[in-house]
Amino acid sequence: MQESKITTVEKSLDEQIRKKIDLKTKPLGSLGTLEKIAFKVSRIQNTLSPQLNKPSILVCAGDHGITQEKVSPFPQEVTFQMVMNFLGGGAAINVFCRQHSINLLVADTGVNFDFEPSEQLLDLKVRKGTRNFAVEPAMTVQECETAMKNGASVIEKLHKNGTNIVGFGEMGIGNTTAATALLCKYAGYSASEASGAGTGLDAEGIQHKAAVIEKALALHTDTTDAVQILATFGGYEIATICGAILKAAELKMIILSDGFIATSALIAAHAINPHVTEYCLFAHESNEQGHKLMLQHLKAEPILHLGMRLGEGTGSAVAFPIIQSAVNFINEMSSFDDAGVSNL
Repeated sequence: MQESKITTVEKSLDEQIRKKIDLKTKPLGSLGTLEKIAFKVSRIQNTLSPQLNKPSILVCAGDHGITQEKVSPFPQEVTFQMVMNFLGGGAAINVFCRQHSINLLVADTGVNFDFEPSEQLLDLKVRKGTRNFAVEPAMTVQECETAMKNGASVIEKLHKNGTNIVGFGEMGIGNTTAATALLCKYAGYSASEASGAGTGLDAEGIQHKAAVIEKALALHTDTTDAVQILATFGGYEIATICGAILKAAELKMIILSDGFIATSALIAAHAINPHVTEYCLFAHESNEQGHKLMLQHLKAEPILHLGMRLGEGTGSAVAFPIIQSAVNFINEMSSFDDAGVSNL
């Protein structure tokens, strides 16, 4: 009885949201994707008057032992150098967060560098980089779970401070290789199907990356548990984001899913709890090879197609004002009755 009552209430709310959208002074469906966004945000917040409060993006950085296999044209030092760039306000994500008044948090989850203590940098370091998963698991399950709990803790604090919409970005040389391996393991794709250019590999480099991933998949063929898969192939930044996503969904926050690496964390979270995608808006489709496959796996419709593949949460930051527009129209746009306009 209780289940059918909940279903009836949910159906009633869905009908009310749809009616409110349809009765705005416009032809039916004429705001396209904005109407879908407005509906989903209203549904997540269980209200006809949704609000976006204190938007935040958490950028997690970590290093990867898989770089020992020469899967990236950039040296590992770029990870900590880019973290310094984030802290200095000079990266793309800084620019876009300033533009749209988004609170930006930067976390060291496992960078192979000793940072000076800073109020600007969240110290969530589990270890100085993962192990080489072509040889052994990248993390122990305990390390992975610690990273996940760290991510959940950040979200709990943001939620208590009033944030109800959160996105995630990342930085970590070698992490496209980790994300590709996760995609292959969780969704069943081959490494050749899923491997892309990452930070700028040529065709030969992509082929080499795919071969490294195939070798690793064969080495860890018995790994089947969702958390164990994340520990084996993931990174500390990916595990931290995964834990943050799970907590954000539990708290019924709106989750902005970004590009290839951040979505690999979402795929892991989805394997642990399939309901997490009910709270997600997919900011964009990355130009990285495997991201389209990730979106297909999650049955997701991206908001933007801009040919981006930078990471850092930049797609989520750029998509945010579109989400704001969707919320504004459902709250502020007149209905036919309000405006005295005839409704065909």
